[in-house]
Amino acid sequence: MGELEVSPIFGDHMVLQREMPVPVWGRANPGQEVQVTFGEHQVSSKANKSGRWRVDLPEMPASSKGREMKVTGGKVVVFKDVLVGEVWICSGQSNMQYGWGKSSPFSRYNWGGDDELRALAAQSSDLPIRAFHVAPDASFSPKDSCRGAWTLGPSGSAVAFGFSYHLAKKLQVPVGVIVSCWGSSFIEGWMPLELTDSLPHFKKEIEGLWQEDSVKKVNKAIKMGVRDGFVWLRKRPNLLYNAMLYPLIPYGCRGVVWYQGEANGNQPEQYGKSLPVWFEQIRKEWGRENLHLLAVMLPGFGVDDGHPNSKSWAWFREAQLKANNLKDADVINTIDLGDAKNIHPSDKSPIAQRLATLANEKVYGVHTLGHGPIYSRHLVKGQVLEVTFSKAMGLKTTDGSSPRGFWIAGEDKKWFPAQASIDGNRVLLKAKDVLSPIACRYAFSGKPEVNLMNGNEQPAYPFRTDDWPSPMP
Repeated sequence: MGELEVSPIFGDHMVLQREMPVPVWGRANPGQEVQVTFGEHQVSSKANKSGRWRVDLPEMPASSKGREMKVTGGKVVVFKDVLVGEVWICSGQSNMQYGWGKSSPFSRYNWGGDDELRALAAQSSDLPIRAFHVAPDASFSPKDSCRGAWTLGPSGSAVAFGFSYHLAKKLQVPVGVIVSCWGSSFIEGWMPLELTDSLPHFKKEIEGLWQEDSVKKVNKAIKMGVRDGFVWLRKRPNLLYNAMLYPLIPYGCRGVVWYQGEANGNQPEQYGKSLPVWFEQIRKEWGRENLHLLAVMLPGFGVDDGHPNSKSWAWFREAQLKANNLKDADVINTIDLGDAKNIHPSDKSPIAQRLATLANEKVYGVHTLGHGPIYSRHLVKGQVLEVTFSKAMGLKTTDGSSPRGFWIAGEDKKWFPAQASIDGNRVLLKAKDVLSPIACRYAFSGKPEVNLMNGNEQPAYPFRTDDWPSPMP
């Protein structure tokens, strides 16, 4: 408690969310009246007994004109060059932290690189895109503030920048991305304590976090000053949520881009339960039932024989796709991307483009086809198994050859590569060694060879029609 403070998430060059109420909050002396003025809008409130205050600016249209926001309450705080447009939280682990090049002013993102995004960054000066980068941090309890500042131009994150670039180009409005990510972080690190009641494994991890040795180790790291090199710290539960996500709540935004999962890659069943529950809780924290989730599927990785029952990320991708069961949630397909031997592939440009395309379709109502073909149903006719797809207008292959990546099996549950052919929105499958097929799988391996897509050149999503046990633990 003390003189007027505004949450550090607000600052010069920030972007406010258009077309929905915009929360502004901070601290002041209890009972202090605080007034926020922006454009023709002026709203006020009083700090409560704990010294907390919040006001909500009314819905506003997009504006690329930089204006001042004035906050008064015993003293005056002024933020300059404030725009109104679209705001997204971009979070996750190392592939969200992966940069578009090594020349951005954000050192923790200056590794990796994507030639296409590097070229776009060089020609983006005329676009009203802004970024806020949350510095790495950890805390045993939720924090009111985080370290970071709004900056002009491209985010250091390749995916966050590319997403903001394509959105701004298509929508013709300012776009701000708030990037809060940390390499090697598990999803459990981004979870609030409220989830211990619904996720037993998370409760067990929290109990381990509070063991004496663990507490000492965390406190020592915090005292030294949290930085990227603290690998052990970013693998602990709850700490990143408290320090890197909670301080952003309830900043006005359209949704969350989530690029995470590598750290949990060997826990598909557990993740399939965690991801939907986690995001529903995030929506509650934000007070936004329609907060949109755009999750990035893990791309191709791992050297295997392409067998659909191998221990691979195929099972984890299936777990990620459970997020599609949530309202206002979509998973971006990356099955045709990635690097078999590199967990940090360089092909981030297609991911950014697909995120923006799907956002345009599902969030902004732009007439486009953001999804690739999705399994709808299948039918067995003798030795042929027919698979019908939705989102399959113009179904074709990238190279004009037969579809690859399909396997079928009979009652013996032995899998064989299928000969595939396209018939409208269907793919017909057969294999000489399977006289009576009962199940099929598509792109169900670590780094499958695939070529099936729709007329909008969006790749088909991986799937399986069976419910046979997984070889994963």
